[in-house]
Amino acid sequence: MIDVSSRCEFDPEAMSLRFERTIPGSVDAIPLVVGEAMRVVREMGCASGAEFEVEVAITEALANAVAHGCGHDPCKLVTISVQCDPSQGILIVVRDPGTGFDPANIPSPVVGERIYASHGRGVFLITELMDEVRYEKNGTEIWMRKKP
Repeated sequence: MIDVSSRCEFDPEAMSLRFERTIPGSVDAIPLVVGEAMRVVREMGCASGAEFEVEVAITEALANAVAHGCGHDPCKLVTISVQCDPSQGILIVVRDPGTGFDPANIPSPVVGERIYASHGRGVFLITELMDEVRYEKNGTEIWMRKKP
């Protein structure tokens, strides 16, 4: 199982919103919004030296939201927001309209036969690449933080 027991220790109320977009539940919408978000991340400078990790985490979170939260239904919507505070780093929140999930029940993709699977690594990658990750609203929101 993937360990997601640690709680994030950031204060989202103290951070300023820099970017927010809503996209349809379609994989075609992901590259454009990732590019827009990364332009803002680079401008803010809150993830200096960790842009690659942030970009992969955003891409994986959006892909999971589209696939699992929206069921690839472009009539359903996914929201991403990016916030920044020089002392706290960058906070990315992705929300989907799905029923949610329990991340503790996601099997590790680096054990046994799952190593050879062609999918199922998104939560693992996000957890490995970001400094803090938490799930809210029964797993329909993922909060990811990269420290400065």
